[in-house]
Amino acid sequence: MPVKRANDENAAVPAAKKSRGAVTHTATAAMVDSILANPKSYPVSDNEEVVRKSLVDLASYARFLEQKLAESALGSAVGSSKAVVVAKPAAKSPAELEEAAEKLRKAAVSGIKKQMSWKPSCKAGSAKWSYDGICTDPEVFGALLGLGGPPTFKMKKFTAQEFQNAIGHIQGSARYSTLYITSKDVTVRWSDTGEFKFSGTYGS
Repeated sequence: MPVKRANDENAAVPAAKKSRGAVTHTATAAMVDSILANPKSYPVSDNEEVVRKSLVDLASYARFLEQKLAESALGSAVGSSKAVVVAKPAAKSPAELEEAAEKLRKAAVSGIKKQMSWKPSCKAGSAKWSYDGICTDPEVFGALLGLGGPPTFKMKKFTAQEFQNAIGHIQGSARYSTLYITSKDVTVRWSDTGEFKFSGTYGS
């Protein structure tokens, strides 16, 4: 009677059965290879939506790899006679959090000011502005807005004063007029994927 080898059961698993995550991120992994192979002259699209999608894809891919690494470390501990603790990514120090938050802060203030161009609705203070960004670390986003920790909301309204106290005073100029945030509140939206959006109105 033939002896059943231990590998027979593993061989029965179809080789084509791959993890869904590996298939999903194939294109992103290829993009990473292309960027690293040509970092100084890798073409960057002028389309903001295309750039944003690429950043979201890269952030999602980074999170996927973190999870796979944690799963791998946990799997290696199974059956071991010794207790193994799976280490979490090192937490940022207060100084590191503030440094990262300050970079986001400068980018947001600059992006909002660039949108403050003159429109007829500026006279009524009803011209609309919105700023979209990405921050994959909830602790950093919390530091950006002075939340004292990661956000616990998907959408929240801050008074215009609270918002500017957190990220800085915002003032634009056009046609000899000074432009300010005129909305009573600024709407802040946050997604677990790291995408966020600020929106409000401005005028003279």
